[in-house]
Amino acid sequence: MAVFLLDKPLFLHILTQLRDVKTDQIMFRKGMVRLGRLIGYEIANHLDFDIVKVVTPLGVEAKGVVIRDLDNIMIVNVLRAATPLVEGLLKAFPAAKQGVVAASRKEVESSSPPTEMEVQITYMKFPRISRDDIAIIADPMIATASTMMKILDMISQLRPKRMIIASVIASEYGITKIRNKYPDVDIFTVSIDPEINNRGYIVPGLGDAGDRSFG
Repeated sequence: MAVFLLDKPLFLHILTQLRDVKTDQIMFRKGMVRLGRLIGYEIANHLDFDIVKVVTPLGVEAKGVVIRDLDNIMIVNVLRAATPLVEGLLKAFPAAKQGVVAASRKEVESSSPPTEMEVQITYMKFPRISRDDIAIIADPMIATASTMMKILDMISQLRPKRMIIASVIASEYGITKIRNKYPDVDIFTVSIDPEINNRGYIVPGLGDAGDRSFG
């Protein structure tokens, strides 16, 4: 498993806006879309490609690159928080198939940070995928990874060529938990935050991404 930390200035600039409590709903959602597009481009740079030759309009042969995996992408939208992130990813992968998972976690306040959250999945729908397909699971926040682990369990049964997680912020604990069970999954994230609070939120984090996107 590889963790790709996307800590370049533009990524961090947008993330700073998202973290700011003063950022309103519209700007928060737009920031999520922008990050989704940028994360998608970074993922594309790590897909399988072929070196090819083409003939230009001047009749001259030129060497080029064809990313063959661009035609084999399935993006999984973890409703509802991931919707703006997926909107951005689709700008990078316009031909992608889409799957959806409606998941909600039961939030309780405990005396110590939880290592597991109760997650209820009420709906899921995936297109037909093959062994050549790449599944990109979009979820802006990975805290205890309880939701992500359930989704990875489902997706792995479909046997895609590769599973990739696209997130904005992940906790150190969540990454370790995924790594232990799914060592072949790649994670693309803008920040790795150190803590989870007693309600299961990432700290410093950015709050509830779904509420901040949709009110």
